[in-house]
Amino acid sequence: MQFRTVGVIGAGQMGNGIAHVFATSGFDVVLNDISAEALQSARARVEKNTARQVSKGQLSEADRDAALARIRTTTELGELGASDLVIEAATEREAIKDQIFAGLAPSLGPHTVLTSNTSSISITRLAAKTDRPERFMGFHFMNPVPMMQLVELIRGIATSEETYQALLGVVGQLGKTAASAEDYPAFIVNRILIPMINEACYALYEGVGNVASIDASMRLGANHPMGPLELGDFIGLDTCLAIMNVLHDGLADSKYRPCPLLVKYVEAGWVGRKAGRGFYDYRGDSPVPTR
Repeated sequence: MQFRTVGVIGAGQMGNGIAHVFATSGFDVVLNDISAEALQSARARVEKNTARQVSKGQLSEADRDAALARIRTTTELGELGASDLVIEAATEREAIKDQIFAGLAPSLGPHTVLTSNTSSISITRLAAKTDRPERFMGFHFMNPVPMMQLVELIRGIATSEETYQALLGVVGQLGKTAASAEDYPAFIVNRILIPMINEACYALYEGVGNVASIDASMRLGANHPMGPLELGDFIGLDTCLAIMNVLHDGLADSKYRPCPLLVKYVEAGWVGRKAGRGFYDYRGDSPVPTR
């Protein structure tokens, strides 16, 4: 399998980061979203982040210009069908992902490999609804994509060894490190990380500590670079809740029950940085705890 062209579906935080790292690694990228405004924002963000790399000496001006020239944007999903590799990076809802792959199917060439950047949903189940389960894998990047070194590779039950080896090679071309995970709910990183954030929500809910003390305790007492509530805001509390629901439904274990306070914040629309409010209020000059 030779990958030269990559289609990325979803121009949000993950999608634009994925487009960024593929373009700076020499791949031609087609970035898709249903929103032209989202595509414009994604393009601007890639330009800003690559400019930062140039200022730090991580990328030359010529390489930056070449990378930006390799990114094309489109609102037409069918334009990704000719890509060698497609990476779905849409909202963490299975029904939306199924709809995307179904909409892409009529335009796909026989050689195209399909992947999902899902952080928790069954790869086997997603793949089974396509016409190429043997050419389907989980390809989970960490956020922020240009900075984080890990990529989780998740094989569905039908994924071929050829597909796995080919994508392992792609991870190497991107200068990142692969971790192979089995297709169980939330895989490796989020199986461990998101329940920790959920437990921090319970500590807040039960009055064990306030937002500031919980985050300071984990930063200074466990040497975490970011407190769990701050991290939840960064990831998106709606995403954290979706992953907890996948764990709870998929494993049927009460230890994965989403914290009622996490549910309440999501219901309020206070889902973190992207909304301006979560466990912190980001609307002022500096974040202020909301509890």
